[in-house]
Amino acid sequence: MSSARAVVVGASHAGVQLVTSLRQEGWSGDIVLVGDESVLPYQRPPLSKAYLSGKCSLTELAIRSEGFYLKQGIERVDASVEEVDRSARQVLLSTGDGLSYDALALCTGARPRRLRTPGAELEGVHYLRRSSDVERIREDAIPGRNAVIVGGGYVGLETAASLRALGLDVTVLEAADRVLERVTAPEVSAFFTRIHQEEGVDVRTNASVEALVGDHRIREVVLAGGESVRADLVIIGIGIEPNTELAEAAGLVVDDGILIDAQARTSDPTIVAAGDCTSQDIPRYGRRIRLESVPSAVEQAKVAAATICGKDKEVAALPWFWSDQYDLKLQIAGLNTGYDDIVVSGGPTRDRDFTCYYLRKGEPIAADCVNRPRDFMATKRMLTQGTAVDMAALTAEVAV
Repeated sequence: MSSARAVVVGASHAGVQLVTSLRQEGWSGDIVLVGDESVLPYQRPPLSKAYLSGKCSLTELAIRSEGFYLKQGIERVDASVEEVDRSARQVLLSTGDGLSYDALALCTGARPRRLRTPGAELEGVHYLRRSSDVERIREDAIPGRNAVIVGGGYVGLETAASLRALGLDVTVLEAADRVLERVTAPEVSAFFTRIHQEEGVDVRTNASVEALVGDHRIREVVLAGGESVRADLVIIGIGIEPNTELAEAAGLVVDDGILIDAQARTSDPTIVAAGDCTSQDIPRYGRRIRLESVPSAVEQAKVAAATICGKDKEVAALPWFWSDQYDLKLQIAGLNTGYDDIVVSGGPTRDRDFTCYYLRKGEPIAADCVNRPRDFMATKRMLTQGTAVDMAALTAEVAV
């Protein structure tokens, strides 16, 4: 193994964890981490929060220091991979160079879903995925300006909170009946709508964007009903799409993500994958899911590294997520897919902390915990260990 080379494509959370775990699992050969950003690999979740609001620098967000890569003998290559030649066991780089591999990991991540409306290419229209995106947004985020955020998901709401902190007037446009409709119960959506309104954000639902208007630079957003909203800058946050083109071109099986098994192997057992670009079966929830979360990316990467090193590990950790908005920390344990009932502990209509438990056939399957870390940890432990649930305890603080 000492003369072998492992190539990891993608230098974000999954990629960095994978090269780290390769060394920890005993890989003694060469390791090459290929990423298309020239800066040190950094944490992405803070981009829409602390980094956008100026509370931290990009250096502080580095996942690992430059010294770590040097000490571990991990080579970083600033390039993108144009092609995977499975028969020759080689990747072709955007620099024109070929890079041979004995083990290959795809951690290609995801990209923002584009808004397909007239005017979407105007100056002042932004997406938020990379540090360079945030730097461009910062240039436009002048106090007193009107910012319009298209999309009421987590990234959109986090961005709204950060822009309010910077002194901008903010409008959130959500095409669905409520914010966070795809991922939370109505009670949770109502809570976040209330909080953002109290913080001065204009939250509009059932607001479909028909066009972005301006001469050279964005001036207004026109809604399907004909109403226009003044905009000095627009941020599009309507979800992400997995970067699967490289895998597809290489003949790997793709279905809303690169399909992987419990050992993080793709349809080619000599190639592993991890992170937002992947889709996997989660037996606990009885379905195949593409998880867009750092904890999931890290877990998959650890398993993928073990698989490369010939060790038998499986992706088994409970999915969990988080979101920071204003003074609120939302922690989500499990997946609420298929829930048929909820139990709410606390007062989401009046307070700034509560927990929403999601049940299926009377059994908890997930929880949204706002400023309640104890509830989050207890739910994680309960779901992971499969311990019995005291429903009386859960309902003791049910909001009236």
